[in-house]
Amino acid sequence: MNNDFVIWLVLCLIWGSTWIFIKLGLDDWPPLTFAGLRFLLAAIVLWLVVIVQRRPVPRTRRDWLNLAWIGCTAFALNYGLIFWGEKRITSGLASVLQAMIPAFGLIFAHYYLPAERITWRKLAGVAVGVLGVGLIFYDQMAFEGRDALWGSLALVTSAAFVAYSNVFVKRYCQHLDAAALAAGQMSFGLLPLLLVGTICEGNPLRLPWTTSALLALLYLSLIGSALAFLLYYWLVQRVAVTKTMLIALVTPVVALLIGALTRGEKISWRIAVGSAAILAGISLIIVHRKPVVGK
Repeated sequence: MNNDFVIWLVLCLIWGSTWIFIKLGLDDWPPLTFAGLRFLLAAIVLWLVVIVQRRPVPRTRRDWLNLAWIGCTAFALNYGLIFWGEKRITSGLASVLQAMIPAFGLIFAHYYLPAERITWRKLAGVAVGVLGVGLIFYDQMAFEGRDALWGSLALVTSAAFVAYSNVFVKRYCQHLDAAALAAGQMSFGLLPLLLVGTICEGNPLRLPWTTSALLALLYLSLIGSALAFLLYYWLVQRVAVTKTMLIALVTPVVALLIGALTRGEKISWRIAVGSAAILAGISLIIVHRKPVVGK
């Protein structure tokens, strides 16, 4: 078993488990402030890595502007919607809806990355995935109420933001060091999260600092953010991007199982079928057929 595959598996387990820790922290803390604190701690750790290991930092104004833009889309908007939405739906369902990232990425990549054009096979994958999302939305509206429907919509919207930011990074930021790239994004993204959170949710210093909330914060910051993003950007530099995108197929399965086992989260047949359709659609998008040789 080579190192690349080991790191790939570790990322599947880490990002599959973060959803339940988000849910755990949301039991005590408001969503935007919780997300902001997660990346505040993670950014501090990553900047320490940059300083101690003397890694190169962005030098140009354009690089810093790009980091600010990615921070707003990939962290402030994406994670703000994730934490807000998961307050209203189960952790497993949230992870499944985020699996729409590659489908949105397909659309953005068509315009930003000339080598990754839309094909009929990929369009079919998008159509299947959208049908799955529609089935889950129907389930949430019919059985869980309007609040759960808005939560589901927030997760799908967050997937669009992070898909755009991933394509943007591939197009404009691949020359940056992995630790500096992750730390810079988080630093810019946590500012609006904490600002809006303080205005709308109250003083962060007055949060109930329970054991479960602190455990969730430490896991999400140190393992789910600092370590995971370092491993992810390391992996992106070594293997094909399509292989790293396969993580999106595994994490919902991990998250659904963890949510069902630890919190008794129910999985209705509509969610099960819709989830299967989303994963099938994503697999059509990112698993390519090899050309036949000799014919």
